[in-house]
Amino acid sequence: MTTLEAIQTRHSVRKYTDKPIERAKVATLRAAIESFNAESGLHIQLVLDEPKAFASGMWKYGQFSGVRNYFVMTGPKGKEAEEKVGYFGEALVLLAQTLDLNTCWVGLTYKKIPGTFELREGDVVHCVIALGYGTIPGVQHPQKPVEQFYASDGVPPQWFLDGVAAALLAPTAVNQQKFRFVLRDGNQVQAKALFSMVGYTHIDLGIVKYHFEAAAGKENFTWLRG
Repeated sequence: MTTLEAIQTRHSVRKYTDKPIERAKVATLRAAIESFNAESGLHIQLVLDEPKAFASGMWKYGQFSGVRNYFVMTGPKGKEAEEKVGYFGEALVLLAQTLDLNTCWVGLTYKKIPGTFELREGDVVHCVIALGYGTIPGVQHPQKPVEQFYASDGVPPQWFLDGVAAALLAPTAVNQQKFRFVLRDGNQVQAKALFSMVGYTHIDLGIVKYHFEAAAGKENFTWLRG
């Protein structure tokens, strides 16, 4: 499965079986985490066979069950780190999809279990990502028109439209999709996080930028600062 195929087939999954993740797949994920941490300065960690983080019945949104494996997305505070959490976290999500694993981004409905992960000085837990074999593959949310999510100073090329379309398939907090792409001078792209009462917009921005790059092709454009 390619990254683009993973984008098309990935859906958020909240209910998991007790099937363990095979050693070869764990090794692939850990190698990716090591590479992403070195590149980003984040401290992403993989927790396996730990059922307590999602054991509480107090949370109604999401209705998680059977979660025993998850990525802990830790790193410095601030918008820049949050965008990196989204970007590199989604790289892991799509890698997991190519390994026939299911995932779900989780902002609030989990507990931080002492001893399951480490925090460097100054770091915080931004969110976690549930991981494992889902009981179902998940479903796609209804799509909004692509035109609502971009602006262009001319006729947008196909690679740009492909990128925006892929961004619309990205997971965002409560499916809020508070982002917008702007095309300038034919190959300069600006990605903006819009205001949201929910928050998480800079994590969302990192996620959608990863999708955009995968579909648009990095060779076709350069990013402008938001």
